[in-house]
Amino acid sequence: MKCKNWPVGVCTWSLQSGVAGVADAMSKIGIEHAHLAVRAAVEDNGDEYLAAVQQQSWTVSSTMIDFPQEDYSSLDSIKVTGGIVPDDCWERNRELFIGAADVTVKLGVKYLSLHAGFIDESDAAYAKKFYDRIRCLADAAGERSVILLLETGQETAEELKHFLEEMNHAAIGVNFDPANMILYDKGDPIEAVRVLAPWIKHLHIKDATRTKQPGTWGAEVPWGDGEVGTETFLNALGEIGFDGVMAIEREAGDDRFADIKLAVERLSNFGS
Repeated sequence: MKCKNWPVGVCTWSLQSGVAGVADAMSKIGIEHAHLAVRAAVEDNGDEYLAAVQQQSWTVSSTMIDFPQEDYSSLDSIKVTGGIVPDDCWERNRELFIGAADVTVKLGVKYLSLHAGFIDESDAAYAKKFYDRIRCLADAAGERSVILLLETGQETAEELKHFLEEMNHAAIGVNFDPANMILYDKGDPIEAVRVLAPWIKHLHIKDATRTKQPGTWGAEVPWGDGEVGTETFLNALGEIGFDGVMAIEREAGDDRFADIKLAVERLSNFGS
């Protein structure tokens, strides 16, 4: 399925199912691209998971690695536990990332995404650690001809742009998630598209409403029911010449399959 000029896929973790269940859901919805969670292919019985994926007719647009210690129960908890930040998890998470990069190569995929954690340059020691660890991961990705995609949302677009310019690393790009800009209350996602345009390689279709209580999450809602704005967002992607895949992500709600199907239907209204 395409929306305007862009292939539409789904984030496999949104379907809360094994490979067979994901395949069945994708077939019923009519989508053929997948943003594929790969931690199961790196941990125990990983070969079995990888073999099951390789039997599918999907086009994997990007892989994704998450980390076991991450706690999304509040903004405060994810700031402490997210991504590459916790020192006591760094060695394990580095090995998970390298394993995910190897799986990405086996699948013939170009991109590997992750939530790296909060970029905070107000603390020099923290900032140095963050830069050094991202450089370590990007070097490992680059050695495998894979591009590490940092997901948006946990900092403003201008802060992420500064970080990317300072890194100046050929193996780093952006997986753009418009809802995260709203959920974390980090600015206007449409303006963020323009700010981050040179680095956006892949993106999520996800919607949200902004919090009315600073320091708390906004609310994720079905695509088209929130504050992103389908037409405005797609027009902005056209303006910057985006030529990647858009993967529907749904991490809330009681019927994710129905919400993903609804997103496909709403996007099809803007199809070519």
